[in-house]
Amino acid sequence: MAIFTTSSIPIVSLIEDIDLGRIGLPELQRPFVWPNVNVRDLFDSLYRGYPVGFLLLWKTGANDTLKSIGTSAKQSVPELAIVDGQQRLTSLYAVIKGSEVLRANFKRERIQIAFNPLTRRFEVADAAIRKDRSFIPDISRLWAADFRAGSFKRTFLGELREAREISDDEEEAIDDAIDSLKALPNYIFTALTLSSTIDEQTIADVFVRINGKGKSLNQADFILTLMSVFWDEGRAALEAFSRQATLPADGQSSSFNHFIKPSPDQMLRATVGLALKRARLEAVYAVLRGRDPVTGLDVASKRDAQFELMKEAQAVVLNTANWHHFLSALTLAGYRGQKMISSASTVIYTYVLYLIGIRDFAVDRSVMRQVAAEFFSMASMTGRYTNSPETRVEADLAQLRDLPHADAYIAKLRSLCDTVLTNDYWEITLPNQLATSASISPTLFAYQAALVKLDAPVLFSPMSIASLVDPAIKGSKAALEQHHLFPRGYLEDTGVNDLKVINQIANFAAVEWPSNIKIGKQAPSAYVPALDAAMSGVERERSYRLHALPPLWWELGYETFLIERRQRMARVVRDAWRTLRGDQPSLPAAPLSVAELIAEGENGAIEFKSTLRTNMHTGQQDEKMQLSVLKTIAGFLNNQGGSLLIGVSDDGTPIGLAADAFANNDKMGLHLVNLIRDRIGDVFLPYVHQHFTEQGGTTVLAIKCEAGPKPAFVKDGASHRFFVRGGNATAELSGGSVTDYVKQRFK
Repeated sequence: MAIFTTSSIPIVSLIEDIDLGRIGLPELQRPFVWPNVNVRDLFDSLYRGYPVGFLLLWKTGANDTLKSIGTSAKQSVPELAIVDGQQRLTSLYAVIKGSEVLRANFKRERIQIAFNPLTRRFEVADAAIRKDRSFIPDISRLWAADFRAGSFKRTFLGELREAREISDDEEEAIDDAIDSLKALPNYIFTALTLSSTIDEQTIADVFVRINGKGKSLNQADFILTLMSVFWDEGRAALEAFSRQATLPADGQSSSFNHFIKPSPDQMLRATVGLALKRARLEAVYAVLRGRDPVTGLDVASKRDAQFELMKEAQAVVLNTANWHHFLSALTLAGYRGQKMISSASTVIYTYVLYLIGIRDFAVDRSVMRQVAAEFFSMASMTGRYTNSPETRVEADLAQLRDLPHADAYIAKLRSLCDTVLTNDYWEITLPNQLATSASISPTLFAYQAALVKLDAPVLFSPMSIASLVDPAIKGSKAALEQHHLFPRGYLEDTGVNDLKVINQIANFAAVEWPSNIKIGKQAPSAYVPALDAAMSGVERERSYRLHALPPLWWELGYETFLIERRQRMARVVRDAWRTLRGDQPSLPAAPLSVAELIAEGENGAIEFKSTLRTNMHTGQQDEKMQLSVLKTIAGFLNNQGGSLLIGVSDDGTPIGLAADAFANNDKMGLHLVNLIRDRIGDVFLPYVHQHFTEQGGTTVLAIKCEAGPKPAFVKDGASHRFFVRGGNATAELSGGSVTDYVKQRFK
């Protein structure tokens, strides 16, 4: 049996069938994607009588018992859908009827084609064409209901004569050209009509074979076509939702957001997932047609029942309150806009899981948002729905299908997360996935979201990253830039020229752009130390931890730096995940005041010294006193930090600084800085903080030491000695003990 029939149909009949609803237009290749020059060329070819291809139609299987889907009482149920030729037919309909088309950005536009009757040339109308009196600026006028050929020609010729002289021959040519153009709707198209009995796979195969360079049809196309035939309002609602998502709301309830501009296809998938708990649209299409698995015939009652499920689900899916409450889950996870979304499918399918929770299991909306945030975070960073998403979603939905109650549903979603985010994932898989230069990377976006979630500061700036990534704020230059930590120019000078190596995501950090401009192409060792020294110890520790920077990272080789930073980036993402799950890390205790340090007494993190350089027994300056202070400072640096108070006796009595006989506090402070620089190393200066304070009626020098970034040795004559803090004493290590300690402490 033939799968298609051939017929000859004039353009005027095609347009009438569209008006009456016999042909559904457009359905399969929405929206209109042709540029206007293609429309111009189509009319030029038709005018010249050139072949312009055939139309491929498909009998939908609709019958007279179905309700009308049009707005006119004369309309009938669409019997035919366009499979191939939609752009041509839309072009003809839009120009001849003077109708608007819907563009890919969901904006409506009227196509205006101009025609020069003397040269018989078509052009896309623009400002210059509209001023040129030799052109009919908009040929749609010729097919308007109130068009009068004689009056139109007289007006056109009269205006043209004002610009130039016209001979009798030219007037006759103009008259003939306008008549020919007016008769263009009589052009005969050849139409191939596919039988309603063939399946959608055969239709898609036919389409690809005859239109190999065009769009391949997918299952969503066929389902949307079915909707246009059996539930046109539903299809229109999907398209309206998608259109509104691209346009600011103007204060009205709208689907507009900064995360995703969903297509009708994507919102259809959300509806199907909620209504039928399915992701494979191939199976869904047969179900929606009401196809009997035994006879292979479409059963109207089965079809109607499935569409009722779709209607109920779509009302929930397109509810803007549900939509925006769900999207706030992405914000909860640290994501801030479309530039941080690597997979729109992940957003859509997580939305399905959210809706199943609040509709089918009556999960509290706030609880469901929290769980959706967790699931989206996992699915996004792991690329769960990036490859073969239908298969993965089908598997997930199957595990969720028969759960007894809300608690079981929530527990199952969290179990799916825990199954993926194992210790091996955090320590092996994620660092390996961070070894990429791809600018659109799920793991990169996961790290950026982690920085937002943990309220990280911009590197070398007091601003928080979250404050600079508001998608609603747009400027001529991004407020937040990803800056090369090892600048490209520097790397190229050292022989690293491969952009994939230079642009590793581990070589980027979030930098406020004025600072980025100042940094320019300097080597890390040139620009970092000054910025590092300007930070307080607390700022440095937090900033370097969140930006995953190893101590003294600017001294590392580039490859070593990348490897180390990827491991640290993975830890930051894990910390954000734990924070999202509610496993909050304990906050560091507030630093003790000098009075509290004295009251605490000497211990592993506190030591008292009577003087910096004076021997209290002899009253003279003594190198041993200075060495004792340096030993304590180095011991704190080599351990986990600590506090040294100078001007406090062993029993905790404040005795002041007079014995050291410095001219003033500034001189004493400078002397200590020089001691540390000359005998421990200037790299440690940012990790040692000093301040003078009044205590017990006298002045005390308080020195706060952080944990050092690398082993600190004290220069003592020709030797370099290594000290550690243990108990309330400072001990010296030597030989293999130093090696063992360093491996353990600075691993």
